[in-house]
Amino acid sequence: QVELAESGGGSVRPGGSLTLSCVSSWSHFNKAAVAWHRQVPGSQREFVAELTSGFITNYGDSVKGRFTISRDNRENTMFLQMNSLKPEDTAVYYCSTQYITDYTSGQGIQVTVSS
Repeated sequence: QVELAESGGGSVRPGGSLTLSCVSSWSHFNKAAVAWHRQVPGSQREFVAELTSGFITNYGDSVKGRFTISRDNRENTMFLQMNSLKPEDTAVYYCSTQYITDYTSGQGIQVTVSS
């Protein structure tokens, strides 16, 4: 069973930066598409960014130009660099991997943007 472990969350002031990391236990991590989503209590989960195994990226409209998704296949790790953070970026962030029909999501990590 594939497991994902997020780290790097926390609290930051508006305009600040954070980098989230997510380590996968799957030895064939390089084959998977990876993604980040976020969720605010009482709201649906929102797409943030994805990165395919072929290094094609896609971003949600609310984070374009501010967030960058990347991966290190040697370390089975994905990243989400978040710059120019806004209070509306406050949410629980989830990493995920997908390979064909196999989908795995992490437990989530809190990001709070507040002055």
